[in-house]
Amino acid sequence: MEKNIAVIGAGFWGKNLVRNLYELGVLGTICDGDKKLEGEYRSRYPDTNFTQFFNQVLDDPKIDGVVISTPAFYHYEMAKKALLTGKHVFVEKPISLQVDEGKELVKLATERTLVLMVGHILQYHPAIEKLKELIEKGELGKIQYIYSNRLNIGKIRSEENILWSFAPHDISVILFLLNESPETVYATGRSYLQHQIPDVTITTMDFKSGVKAHIFVSWLHPFKEQKLVIVGDRKMAVFDDVSKEKLCLYPHKIEWKERIPVASKAEAEIIPIEMEEPLKIECRHFIECIQNNQTPKTDGYEGLRVLEILHAFQESLNENGVSISLIKSEKSKAKSFSPYASRLTPHGVYVHESSYVDDDVEIGSDTKIWHFS
Repeated sequence: MEKNIAVIGAGFWGKNLVRNLYELGVLGTICDGDKKLEGEYRSRYPDTNFTQFFNQVLDDPKIDGVVISTPAFYHYEMAKKALLTGKHVFVEKPISLQVDEGKELVKLATERTLVLMVGHILQYHPAIEKLKELIEKGELGKIQYIYSNRLNIGKIRSEENILWSFAPHDISVILFLLNESPETVYATGRSYLQHQIPDVTITTMDFKSGVKAHIFVSWLHPFKEQKLVIVGDRKMAVFDDVSKEKLCLYPHKIEWKERIPVASKAEAEIIPIEMEEPLKIECRHFIECIQNNQTPKTDGYEGLRVLEILHAFQESLNENGVSISLIKSEKSKAKSFSPYASRLTPHGVYVHESSYVDDDVEIGSDTKIWHFS
């Protein structure tokens, strides 16, 4: 394949996408508004173009696809422009901030027969794929409950809360493993560092099958933990992305003695995994979908499903943990919530909560306003 993929946003996470796409031999252009990055990237990837201007990428007929790794409030705007100019799109999570925006992107991609893929990286992790296989074979038995912890000290953000920053990974992988959507969700959390930007959230999804799934995310935690536990009535599984042994099974048993349940512990069984960097697998999948006109594993509909759950979680969080039903009726309509402690107008004007803007002022389209003191 020719070098016809552009990465939009080459900073904190984008640099990893740049590296993988370059190693796959498809990186043609790096686009980032930070001019300081140009020298570093030109020396590291000498045969790759660099631009500060997204419109130059859109106007380049040699570029077939774009990979968007910008702050989330740019995802919809950039993905839409790329689709309208005939580019295939891989956008990092979340697909957009509002459900209606996500639906519009899915509609555009479908109408134009373009690839729209969302960055739910855990679905491409070899250990998660193996865990999915074990569940489908009945190795764990009937799934009873799940919990997922995504904890670290940092990276602390001021433009989005921890729920929207960390939890999409866990939501996506739980839906993938269970192959069903929750009926109800609820969320609680707390802001400790910045007003109205929760640093910690605990969320729960209730499924029709009877499974309960709990997600604990925090960027205010003493150590890094990325652990998913699935408890079945035959075996228990632990996916630990920080550990060398990524996947273990625990064939613990519960025996009834004189009508009292007694736990019988068993040794952990380490599941061998042939590892490859999940991000490289994900990037390769995007390229293959373009080449073969395939639907991505994590397509726009998958991104939309995760977005709808995020909105329900946010609604519950705003209402101090009230249970939110996701069972849709013809009259139901998704409410709009933002992960930001700020305002976002229909014209793309972003006003952070630290700023004050008079009601009668005129602000240019796509203006972003913060106050620093």
